[in-house]
Amino acid sequence: MTELNKITKAIRIQTERTNEMEHSTPLFLTSSFCFDNAEEMRAAFADESDDNIYSRFSNPSVQEFTDKMCALEGAESGYATASGMSAISGSFLALMKQGDHLLSCNSIFGSTHTVISKYLPKFGIEYSYVSATASEAEWEAAIKPNTKMIYLESPTNPGLDILDIEMIAKLSKKHQIILNVDNCFATPINQTPLALGADIVIHSATKWLDGQGRVLGGIVLGKKELIKEVYLFCRSTGPALSPFNAWVLSKSLETLDVRMERHASNALFIAEQLQSNNKISGLKYPYLTTHPQYSIAKKQMKNGGGIVCFELKGGLESGRKFLDGLQMLSLTGNLGDTRSIASHPASTTHAKLTEEERKAVNITPGLIRISVGLEDKNDILKDIVQALDKC
Repeated sequence: MTELNKITKAIRIQTERTNEMEHSTPLFLTSSFCFDNAEEMRAAFADESDDNIYSRFSNPSVQEFTDKMCALEGAESGYATASGMSAISGSFLALMKQGDHLLSCNSIFGSTHTVISKYLPKFGIEYSYVSATASEAEWEAAIKPNTKMIYLESPTNPGLDILDIEMIAKLSKKHQIILNVDNCFATPINQTPLALGADIVIHSATKWLDGQGRVLGGIVLGKKELIKEVYLFCRSTGPALSPFNAWVLSKSLETLDVRMERHASNALFIAEQLQSNNKISGLKYPYLTTHPQYSIAKKQMKNGGGIVCFELKGGLESGRKFLDGLQMLSLTGNLGDTRSIASHPASTTHAKLTEEERKAVNITPGLIRISVGLEDKNDILKDIVQALDKC
């Protein structure tokens, strides 16, 4: 058979069929696995075989999800975790040690900022931030002799800044630094950081990969030697992905391509229609020509993704009125759902940042983030517009 497209692989990769001859892949809901004899068990525990031992280490349902994600991202290997944050934390702690330095873009998810600024220093790992809009020279100037990893999001959460992954990858290779990219907002349908030079890629599978707001999950993907270190760390510390959640996520990947196409087309329509709304002082969407990094987005992304963010003229009070005025859109901390979601980052996902830190990454009191769902685009627009009229 000829080499299959990655979209086909996301649908066709399956755990080996059992004697029941099922068409849909089975769920291996088990904590442990049996052996036929003592020698097989000894060899498994000695890592002399690939036999499953315990679902904290490996599980067929989890492996199927991992294999599909490796195909989508073009990764040599991967390890699935219980959540996006455990994937991020695992990649940090497995690949850095006391005395190392992490260089990160400053516009990142609030919980990631907490891990970097509060917990990494407890392990003797230094950190510093570079503006998400920094030039190549500014990125290179921020690299230290002990910089072990560069971490970034693109697009960023929630400001939708677009970083030039290929440019930063060239710097990381020049200085022999691991480049770790959170690809959650784009998904591997829209962007493949490994192909642009990244060493590892992170996902919160809870978001677009699941796509229906059902389960938590995360995954780290990339070079085999790096993922082995992540696996060994996580195997001992325990942030394993539930087999049930992996089974749900594996099925979700079969529709990821068609879902992301609809999310992106709906989001572009919403962004275009809201640009001239008189209640909004500014709007960002990667595939609008008005986006500051539009040219980078066009270079490294297939489409603009499913997130739109805008600034309300009335600040915090207008933000409250807007959210309270919505009739259809959900108010929740999640994103990447079939249902459209509105959130206010300053008071929710990024509330633990100081006012100065939020200002540095353009998280203003009136910033609204819309995760555009799969509903009829005109219904989404009508609800947003009627809520804006109440501001």
